Amino acid sequence: MTTSSSPTPPAAGDDAPAVPRADCTADSAGGVTFDVAVAAAPDAALVLRRSGRAGEDVRLPLTPVSPGRLRAVLPSTVDLPEGRWEAHVYGGGADLTVRPGIRDLRALVSRTPDPRTEAVAVRIPYATADGSLAVRSWRRAPHAEAGDILFGTGSMTVEGRLYGAELGSGAVVEARLRGDRDRVHREPVTGAEHAFSFTLPYTPLAAGRDGAKQAWDLWLTAADGTPAIRVGRLLDDIADKQPVFKYPVLPVGDDGKTVAFPYYTLDNDLTVQIGTP
Repeated sequence: MTTSSSPTPPAAGDDAPAVPRADCTADSAGGVTFDVAVAAAPDAALVLRRSGRAGEDVRLPLTPVSPGRLRAVLPSTVDLPEGRWEAHVYGGGADLTVRPGIRDLRALVSRTPDPRTEAVAVRIPYATADGSLAVRSWRRAPHAEAGDILFGTGSMTVEGRLYGAELGSGAVVEARLRGDRDRVHREPVTGAEHAFSFTLPYTPLAAGRDGAKQAWDLWLTAADGTPAIRVGRLLDDIADKQPVFKYPVLPVGDDGKTVAFPYYTLDNDLTVQIGTP
């Protein structure tokens, strides 16, 4: 999918805008190319600054590709820890926030990496709420990618794909009550090789709720005791899944006082909410 915001600004050196604007192209391996409309400077660089983490900058050299346009490349091999990275242009003593231009994200649509890969790296350029350019980054090793979610009476079935691991026989999904590590509900996981599926009934999650709203985070756990794997959805071109993926709100029980629905967190991890209508 190609997402565009504003037209590309003029590409003449004297006409380069005071506020730089960048066109981005993402590749399926996790690399991003930035073509920035900005006046050239000897020390020009595109700097990605991690939100909320002072001093964790990633500096990418900007090189001329045409008059008034410079290019920076974020290779998939460069480590970009999970988080939100705001784009800035440094050069000539200036520190300028970058605005988004055209974002070509077609290579990210319906990604299916080799399931034997050790880690899944995802970088999605996006426009922030204030109109700036940022990159949302994840690196999961291993990773459980949620796919279709189907709904029955008082339950949901999640189908997905596992990367960098195999669950084997005896694997379970764990619904963990956020804020209470002692509350865990388990259901069996089925599948072959790297495909997985599980059905999660809502009634056990709602037991003893006493009117409180609850969030149950979903993890896959192997029978051999290896670390649990958070279930999420990363392999597409949507940086923030929560406002895009909306699922049915279903009643739990017959009293009409409790409902349940899945949603994606701000980190695009899958969670079930139990609450009131």
